[in-house]
Amino acid sequence: MMQEEIIHSLTDWIDQNLDKSLSIDEVAAKSGYSKWHLQRMFRSVTKQTLGGYIRERRLTLAAEALSQTQRPVFDIAMQYGYDSQQTFSRVFRRQFSQTPTAYRHTMRRQAIQRPRLLSFGCNDGITSFTQRTTGECCPVR
Repeated sequence: MMQEEIIHSLTDWIDQNLDKSLSIDEVAAKSGYSKWHLQRMFRSVTKQTLGGYIRERRLTLAAEALSQTQRPVFDIAMQYGYDSQQTFSRVFRRQFSQTPTAYRHTMRRQAIQRPRLLSFGCNDGITSFTQRTTGECCPVR
């Protein structure tokens, strides 16, 4: 198996286990390589450290949870392996330039401000290209 395939397979496994505490030793044991060799191989393929990849993926999933759920910040921090809400907030702010709560509010405002489809009030509720461009109602065939 080529290095790229090994790393791809390993990142799939990591992504499926981000809710568990993953140490580099555990990931190395899963891969069958020494942690030193695995880290060199991982960096060679991804141009990123193994630890950096795990931290980045956890933070990305935490950001998704903040924007898509009402769960408390503390619960999200604990789910993704942070020791405390303070540690999570510090790391989150470093990555996203805002606190987790501010990020949540920003993402909600953006979701509310998305453009809406225009309706020109035609009887059948279907808006054709002609209707959208001219505003005239005409039957859709």
